[in-house]
Order: sequence, then structure tokens, then C-alpha cells
Amino acid sequence: MSKFAKDLIAGMTEAVAYAGGEKAGAAVHVVEVPDVRAIRRQLHMTQHEFADAYRIPLATLKNWEQGRRAPDAPAAAYLQAISRKPLVIREALQQG
Repeated sequence: MSKFAKDLIAGMTEAVAYAGGEKAGAAVHVVEVPDVRAIRRQLHMTQHEFADAYRIPLATLKNWEQGRRAPDAPAAAYLQAISRKPLVIREALQQG
């Protein structure tokens, strides 16, 4: 059996144990999904203004806000940056 197969089996065994309530030894990674609507409202922008200003497709923004989709990791990081430094991000986009 290959090393990859052994690692895969070990990982799945650990996942089953974790799901069964055994917490020891398991690494848990929680991805924080930003509240897109709250970020946009904090900036007092309409969906269209926000999408245009930060170059996000309007349909994507609507899907995020309505819970049909969630931002992936790079988009979540981008949204967090927008929430922290909205003017810096907007100015950088205007220059580039």
C-alpha cells in the first residue's frame, strides 16, 4: 500500500473518530464567512454601487447576500480587507 493510501486511511479514520465525539488529535479549521450585506450596509452603498466599486459581479454579490452561495477563501479575504480598509481598496482599484 502506498504512503498516500495509508495517509488517506489514517485521515479518514481520524475524521470518523472526530465525528463520533473523539476530539483528541483532530485539527479543526473553521473558515469565517463574512457577512457581505453587513459590510455593504456599513459602507452605505447599494448592491450596484458596492459591486461596481469593488469589481464584484452583481449576480455574485446577490448570491452571497441571499445565502445561495458563500464566498470562497480568496473572496472572503477580499471582503475582510474591504471591511477594514474600504477607501484604500477602492483607491487602489481606481489607480490600477
